Amino acid sequence: MIRRLAAAFVAAVVLAPAFAAGSTTEIDRRIEAEKTKAQAIHQQLQAKRAQLQSVTLHYQDLQSQLSQTNDEIASVNAHIGDLAAQAAGTQRRIDWNTVQLDAAKRSLELHDEMLAKRLVGIYEYGNLTYLSALLSARSFSDFVERWEDVRLLIAANERAIRARKVAEERVAAVEAALQSTEIELQSQEEDQQRARSQLDGLASERANLVELAAVQRRHVAAEVTNMEDISAAEEAELESLIQERERELEAERKARGIAAVPEGAGGAGMFSWPITGPITSPFGWRSNPFGGGPEFHPGLDIAAPTGTTVTAAAAGTVIMAQWYGGYGNYILIDHGGGWSTGYGHLSAIYVSNGQTVARGQAIGAVGTTGQSTGPHLHFEVRFNGKPVDPAPRLH
Repeated sequence: MIRRLAAAFVAAVVLAPAFAAGSTTEIDRRIEAEKTKAQAIHQQLQAKRAQLQSVTLHYQDLQSQLSQTNDEIASVNAHIGDLAAQAAGTQRRIDWNTVQLDAAKRSLELHDEMLAKRLVGIYEYGNLTYLSALLSARSFSDFVERWEDVRLLIAANERAIRARKVAEERVAAVEAALQSTEIELQSQEEDQQRARSQLDGLASERANLVELAAVQRRHVAAEVTNMEDISAAEEAELESLIQERERELEAERKARGIAAVPEGAGGAGMFSWPITGPITSPFGWRSNPFGGGPEFHPGLDIAAPTGTTVTAAAAGTVIMAQWYGGYGNYILIDHGGGWSTGYGHLSAIYVSNGQTVARGQAIGAVGTTGQSTGPHLHFEVRFNGKPVDPAPRLH
């Protein structure tokens, strides 16, 4: 659509001075007015398409961020699963520590009871009981036996005290371990809650941004479609006026006896190749290289290094040699008989408006100006303002 509209513009550029200097017809004024109107619409369409491309890139970037967030959510969910497993292990340690604590407390209680009984006996009978037991012995052998009993009793008391102390330390250690594992479990549970909260908030925020970007993208796309419809209508009107003016100019040529490419010609060999190189995009429908769906490509894209000389495909008169929108540096040559050729994306222009050129004459150099994806020549052939396939007409 962009190339079709731009080609219609350039076909309307001041054809009269080359053949009818000094005379401005009503059709010329109508063409100029329509060209101005179409140019304004074209500029608006270009700006709106640039906006669509910008919001589309923004939408794609947000989608990428949301996808990244979802990947992070999956990663953190896996981590939460690990935390849950750790928490389960911690809970098992708590349960085991609780069992050990209960056992240690029971052991401590038994030791406390035993020690209490011994302390009561000592309080009631005093340490003299041991001496009285020894002095009441009836013989030396009886004394020795009583001495051994006393010694064993004293040792048992000491063991009871030590065992009670060990049990007390065991209870304290188990209680400390239990408290530590409870704190660890609480910390793990808090980590899980924070991770979930942060991810939920981030995912929700990015999902909202993606939805807003999608709404904006649909709105701008609808505006672009509407402007394309308007542009198509203006293009059709402009092409109709151009064809009418070209018929007038052709009549003037015939009246002056100026030779032209015969009307209706267009067989093989009508035009020479403007450069040598591979065709990277043929004439016809194609996928828009800048996005936005299919578009009609009204010419040939011929690849060549920047600076390669571009020659005129046939003799004629230059009716445009300047920067022109998406075409960048552009040359339009009128060959008479309703035929014209266009050369776009040039890095240099060697001719000027109104100049007569011969077939094969150098007119410019290959470049990548305007809307271009790389160095190449965009070459068009038009008959009565409408694009035709250049390939079968080249030799």
